[in-house]
Amino acid sequence: MSRTAAAARAAAEAGPPAPEQRSASGAVAPTASCGSVPRASGPRSGRAGAWAELLRLPALFTVPGDALAGAAAAGARPGPRTLLAIGSSLCLYEAGMALNDWADRAEDAVERPHRPLPSGRIRPAAALTAAGALTGAGLALAAGAGRPALAVAAPLAATVWAYDLALKHTPAGPAAMAAARGLDLLLGAAATGGGTRAALPSAALLGSHTLAVTAVSRRETTGGSVLAPLAALATTGALTRLVTAGRIRLPAGRRAAAAPGLPGSNPAGQPPGPTGALTTVLGAAYAATAARPYFHATLNPSPPLVQRAVGGGVRATVPLQAALAARSGAPVTSLLVAALAPAGRMFAKRAAMRKVSIT
Repeated sequence: MSRTAAAARAAAEAGPPAPEQRSASGAVAPTASCGSVPRASGPRSGRAGAWAELLRLPALFTVPGDALAGAAAAGARPGPRTLLAIGSSLCLYEAGMALNDWADRAEDAVERPHRPLPSGRIRPAAALTAAGALTGAGLALAAGAGRPALAVAAPLAATVWAYDLALKHTPAGPAAMAAARGLDLLLGAAATGGGTRAALPSAALLGSHTLAVTAVSRRETTGGSVLAPLAALATTGALTRLVTAGRIRLPAGRRAAAAPGLPGSNPAGQPPGPTGALTTVLGAAYAATAARPYFHATLNPSPPLVQRAVGGGVRATVPLQAALAARSGAPVTSLLVAALAPAGRMFAKRAAMRKVSIT
């Protein structure tokens, strides 16, 4: 028997070639079939990609800045408890992402059939189990940061579950999402400084931004409304003004450091010169990141442009967090937060997840 005939016979005995499916990263990977033996790395990478898509890993870079901005607003230097607060925030955020897709699996089967649950790459029960486990881990980490942190993390977790299971498609949905972001910032303040009062203004500003982004995201698949992106554009302008030009009440420790007669004192209540300039630069970066896609969606509220507006609003969260930290007189923390933006873009590019939706 010739080599060609032997190869043909072997192919016939092996059966038809395995069908192809696209992983979350967009790469084509073969699926296992009865008559084929896939490479060991194929299914593993496919499952990992599906979970990365479900959990929106690139969006995780918008989370640590909440706790860091909260610590800055509380006038405390980030420490081990801040790291626990960041870990708690990450777990609760990911719990919300998994729960979101579990709750929306029927809707996604029609509007987003490529997502991990409707496409069958992840079982709904697995997503729900992950949401529960991540919530428990988030609360445990918050408890490790102290009783004040747990007192904030508990209502934060309740808000996440209430949003995904009941409030998302109601008029209260954007407000619930805004409350979750604000509470996340307060979690950092409570864990690091033991209190939340000083961080309330920063939480309100961050929550207002989140409210605008969430309102725009409600038209992500249908488009057709200019009101939400127009309101978000106006909100961006107002927040930029408040962050960069508003009167700032520094935390007690930083007020003492900037008292009259000491270097860097500023009777107007603004941070000392370099920090004030940093606040202005980061505020401008926030405005530039969010305003342009909002403006385009206002001119043409088609689904693709609305989706870009949502993505721009989410990316703008990081420079806003950094500006809030600088506004509180913490330039080092501010620069650390600002560094998360390019890191997130680099991760998304390497993971080939630039087009993965974060809503």
